[in-house]
Amino acid sequence: MDRLAAMQAFARVAETRSFSEAARRLNLSKSVVSRQVAALECDLGVRLFNRTTRALALTEIGGAYYERVSRILADIAETERSVGHLQAAPRGRLRVNAPMSFGILHLAPAIPDFLAAYPEVDVEMAMNDRTIDLLEEGFDLAVRIGRLSDSSLVARRLAPVRLVVCAAPAYLAARGTPHTPADLKAHDCLLYTNADSPRDWRFATPEGAPWTVEVKGRLAANNGDTLRVAALAGQGIARLPSFLVGRDLQAGSLVSLIPDYTQEDLAVHAVYPQSRLLSPKVRAFIDFLAARFGPRPYWDLVE
Repeated sequence: MDRLAAMQAFARVAETRSFSEAARRLNLSKSVVSRQVAALECDLGVRLFNRTTRALALTEIGGAYYERVSRILADIAETERSVGHLQAAPRGRLRVNAPMSFGILHLAPAIPDFLAAYPEVDVEMAMNDRTIDLLEEGFDLAVRIGRLSDSSLVARRLAPVRLVVCAAPAYLAARGTPHTPADLKAHDCLLYTNADSPRDWRFATPEGAPWTVEVKGRLAANNGDTLRVAALAGQGIARLPSFLVGRDLQAGSLVSLIPDYTQEDLAVHAVYPQSRLLSPKVRAFIDFLAARFGPRPYWDLVE
């Protein structure tokens, strides 16, 4: 018995509730389909269908078996399609989710170059600072920053993310300059509420020992741009990624603080669901971003 052919015959009969219709869809004779299903039942030692002169219905065991068989057949079909995809040119609509600040500053300027390089791909960008469910909301991939906790996603590191503690010269002139993490307790700090613990700023000493300091401040926001504007206005000390404040540091409108104490090791990642094979358009986009941003991102070369 050809087990795969028998499973395909069984699935078509289960879907159509008809041996004749299943045979038509498979381009086989009704007798061949009937023999395949009978052989499958014999091999499994169970009855998959209840048959009467008027109706055909799955048994309880048949229903459970159909759920598994349909997933197996779908996986086989997707695997076969992927063989062609590996050789195919990137094409079709690419839906991408990205955080707001990084998306505006760095993805938005990159997209025109990607579209020029891949004329058969259309890009739909959705930018927000919440963590979305890629499968539920229909995205091909997402760009995420920070530590990844969702094990159902495949991740590729695109670039390192360097956190910078910084403030405007006017703030430092009025309040003094902190030299160690402990000094931050005497300052107004600007809090990023999308962080796991917004008030806990983690450092490592020059010797590598971890050092966490609890900070306080009058302004908290879930968007880095808001905190950057407040820092530029002299409202406090911010802890922001260099991709957001690199040019401000270069211009001197913000000053990097406590440089001898390193920050958390974060990164920009491209993530996509494990259950999806990497299509040419997704692979091309990820490769494009990795080449554009990493491993030494341009935003770290402007300070």
